[in-house]
Amino acid sequence: MTQIASPAAKKVGLKAALAACLLALPLAFAPAAHAAGDAPHIEAQKWSFSGPFGMFDRGQLQRGYKVYKEVCSACHGMRLLHFRNLGEPGGPEFSEAAIKALAASVEVTDGPNDEGEMFTRPGRPSDAFPSPFPNKQAARAANNGAYPPDLSVIAKARAGGPDYIFALLTGYSDPPAGFELASGMNYNKAFPGHQIAMAAPLSEEVVEYTDGTAPTVENYARDVAAFLMWTAEPKLEERHKIGFRFMIYLVLLAGIAYLAKRRVWSNLEH
Repeated sequence: MTQIASPAAKKVGLKAALAACLLALPLAFAPAAHAAGDAPHIEAQKWSFSGPFGMFDRGQLQRGYKVYKEVCSACHGMRLLHFRNLGEPGGPEFSEAAIKALAASVEVTDGPNDEGEMFTRPGRPSDAFPSPFPNKQAARAANNGAYPPDLSVIAKARAGGPDYIFALLTGYSDPPAGFELASGMNYNKAFPGHQIAMAAPLSEEVVEYTDGTAPTVENYARDVAAFLMWTAEPKLEERHKIGFRFMIYLVLLAGIAYLAKRRVWSNLEH
């Protein structure tokens, strides 16, 4: 025989279910809260390209490219970047002669020739940045099993962007007392888990600046982080300019609409 629950019983059951949900809610979010608490703190830096009117510093981008070429390019490629991009508006804006010289400083594999063989030649402005390794297996073999990521869009692929890159490059230190560092790993306070396979790539005076900028790890890290932000967002300045023009257009449109409204309603009695 089917029994129909009374309204009072239904009310009691609803309260019990609600109470159970409220008790389970903290448990459901506990792992996430714990994980967030373990995440390294990334301090926000001041960048010339931040904000709606931000612009890249040309000198900083040129220094950042120099750091990438002399340090980072030994392990990390940039397959989406071509030498000609270094002269485009909004970027480092190297001269045409400088770009040709930079491209010619690397050997590029080309071919096949008429005999069906591959050959090497000096780079051209139309060439992409060369990869330091022929394949992923070779890259892993040379880096203790870790694969160095491509840096073309790394500033957009990592939370924090240039802030994270700067923190990572300046975050190397000796591990604190009691910290167990795995074999072949390096301590870095900005890296999740604080253990990273990449050794500290920067040191004082490892890159020679020609514009008088101090050759410090902090300056190297800041310059290459800005350069990597540009490679990830080469049209950032153009977007900012378009946004500014659009805001002016909206203000003018609002003013015209207001004057039109005043004109239309001025002859009507209220």
